[in-house]
Amino acid sequence: MKQSYLVIIEKGGNNYSAFSPDVPGCASTGKTVEETLENMREALEFHLEGIVESGGEAPTPKGLSYYLEQTEDISEEDIIAHLTIETPEMVAA
Repeated sequence: MKQSYLVIIEKGGNNYSAFSPDVPGCASTGKTVEETLENMREALEFHLEGIVESGGEAPTPKGLSYYLEQTEDISEEDIIAHLTIETPEMVAA
C-alpha cells in the first residue's frame, strides 16, 4: 500500500535536515533539498520496514493541515513536502 508522509526540511548551516512528524525517530540530511528528500525517502522506507518486521504497523499519515493546527514546530522558513512511500504490510505470524 502507498501512503504519503509529510516531510519537513530545515536549512542548517551547511546542509539540510528532514524529518517526518508522522514517523518519530526517522530523520535524514543532505547537501541539497533534492538529496535530502532522496535520503529521507530511503530513511522512511528503512524505518517503516523495521517497524513492520518488529511486529508493528506503519504509522498512518495525518497530513499537513493536522500539523499546522496542532504545532508551532513548522516555521515559515521550513520547506514542506510529501513523500509517497510503498509501506510494507504487516505479516501475520
